[in-house]
Amino acid sequence: MSLETSESAPESTVQVLQEVRLPSIPDDAHVVTVLITHPPGASGYPPHRLPGGPGFGYMIGGEMLFELEGEAPRVLRAGEAFWGRGGDVIHYRDANNRTDIPCSYVLTLLCAPGKPMREWVTDGELTARKHLRVTG
Repeated sequence: MSLETSESAPESTVQVLQEVRLPSIPDDAHVVTVLITHPPGASGYPPHRLPGGPGFGYMIGGEMLFELEGEAPRVLRAGEAFWGRGGDVIHYRDANNRTDIPCSYVLTLLCAPGKPMREWVTDGELTARKHLRVTG
């Protein structure tokens, strides 16, 4: 995909950080963009899901330990883009991976009408779905 046009300034650059193919988006969906900052050593939000749609993020500063259901945990660093599926997928961790500096990221969420932006996962559901969690 090229974002360059004949009007692009020669000194300007465009770098694609992430490209994702999505299922169809409901006509009445809305988009929310938030800035999240976790203090040094913070564990982040408890396990949750994004019932209305996927979330797309960009690390602004620090490091985040990021873990989604079906994927091994990984560390994201400032300047990296990431995304998480919406719907039934559990988002296990978004913890600050550092104890000396905060981590912050911008998150843009596609939200379906009538569904919350985020919903918490119960302990019972975590137990029932533990076979879907990748450790490593």
